[in-house]
Amino acid sequence: MSHYDTNLDKNNANYVPLTPLTFLKRAKEIYPNYEAVIYEDRKYNWDQVYKRTVKFASALNKIGVRKGDTVSFLAFNTPEIFEGHYSVPMTGAVLNTINIRLDAKTIAYILDHSEAKVLVVDRQLHLEVKKALNALKKKIIIIDINDKFADQSKCEKIGDLEYESFLNTGDENYDWKMPEDEWQAISLSYTSGTTGNPKGVVYHHRGSYLMSTGSAVAWNMPNRLNFLTIVPMFHCNGWGYPWTVPMLNGRTICLRNIDVKKIFELIDEYNVTHFGGAPIVLNMITGAPETDKKKLKQKVHVLTAGAPPPSIIFKKMNELGFEVMHVYGLTETYGHVTQCAWNDAWSDYDEEKQNEIKARQGVRYPNTEGIAVMDPETMKEVPKDGKTIGEIMIKGNIVMKGYFKDKDATFKAMNGGWFHSGDLAVMHPDGYVKIQDRSKDIIISGGENISSIEIENTLAKHPSVSIAAVVAKPDEKWGEVPCAFIEMIKDKPVTEKELISFCKETLAGFKVPKQVIFCDLPKTSTGKIQKFELRKILGK
Repeated sequence: MSHYDTNLDKNNANYVPLTPLTFLKRAKEIYPNYEAVIYEDRKYNWDQVYKRTVKFASALNKIGVRKGDTVSFLAFNTPEIFEGHYSVPMTGAVLNTINIRLDAKTIAYILDHSEAKVLVVDRQLHLEVKKALNALKKKIIIIDINDKFADQSKCEKIGDLEYESFLNTGDENYDWKMPEDEWQAISLSYTSGTTGNPKGVVYHHRGSYLMSTGSAVAWNMPNRLNFLTIVPMFHCNGWGYPWTVPMLNGRTICLRNIDVKKIFELIDEYNVTHFGGAPIVLNMITGAPETDKKKLKQKVHVLTAGAPPPSIIFKKMNELGFEVMHVYGLTETYGHVTQCAWNDAWSDYDEEKQNEIKARQGVRYPNTEGIAVMDPETMKEVPKDGKTIGEIMIKGNIVMKGYFKDKDATFKAMNGGWFHSGDLAVMHPDGYVKIQDRSKDIIISGGENISSIEIENTLAKHPSVSIAAVVAKPDEKWGEVPCAFIEMIKDKPVTEKELISFCKETLAGFKVPKQVIFCDLPKTSTGKIQKFELRKILGK
């Protein structure tokens, strides 16, 4: 045994489990009177946020919430769900944030499968929640969020407890719990599966801590930033930013609903410096009426993820004063784990080439140990030629613990010592990853693989196209052919023939859509196009 292994053990002085809970404690101790969380007419400083979270944790503890219990939240981006990211794990329990747009059946499944002991819920969601609770075979404690800025015509009482009153039953001197082990679960997020029941993704304290520090470094986030919560805090814990921003003594400005006019107003009022959003949100911002926009007083830094962005969106956002960085990740990786880190040599390229590079998924974050594009059968890396397609594989401390109560799915996802993303991509010679498609979205026409994303990017460059989604359409001769679904920009009509001709200018003939359908595209709450709904239209 080496001397380095003798009398040099872990002890309470040199080893403390990593947890993002300490970020809030530090902010309260150093910056107690700085503004921390803002929502409409409510403003809390760090001392107030800390006391509120400790009191809520104490109140949960008083009603029997203990280590390993699940506390669910069904809430909009308001202070309550921000506080839940601290108060729930302060008891040793696990935070389960649920998508507010889910149907009653799926909500009931999640509450049952997660073994939720408590549900904190916004009253505006009463319709589906009451149906879900009626379908449950067990009783759980319900705590209502009564928000005066909600649509009051749609708000009804759900439970017997109310958030503020319940919070005030707690003790602000409650001795909250640090995790005994940094591998201890901190949150549970359910994937938005297109078939079958969603899977529960379990995060640990260590991963959430490292996600926060890695994000701050990768995005070059400064202290005292002003962060606008556009990404729902129920989605991958808001990409981890309810934990990241307090680490930097930043202000969190809560946005209850996606409203482009409101986004510009909040940016102007609070000097917003950073926010994240799916490409569809960026599309809404760039396509907003001039009457809804406000001239930016400073550069605003934006992360986009959730779906591969068309290159044209970078040009449109830049013209408005937004600097966009493309990142990539999954629910199973705590959010984004790669970034399109900029190389100064690319600044000499023309604008179109620069925007094409920015649309790549890029290289690994500082907190990500490995990103590779592999053949999933052989687990060998594909050539770095920008052409050979493989599956994105990920490893590191920011890969989930696993799927809750699903051993087989966990083993399958981690097979070979890498997390299998299900995303098909190429690796460029410079080591930058570029997604070609989800494995289920690739179109195989006459034996040729066609990337739906490539066609979507081409269509997005047409001045009349707001959003494009391409899926496979059954075809007797070729097996499958591309079919495009288009949302047009208002007052800029275009025909099917014109769009097909436009695609023929740059795409190979077999990649050109054989049909164009104009409609409002079905989307998830985070802006992803629900392609399975489009396939239903085509009878696939």
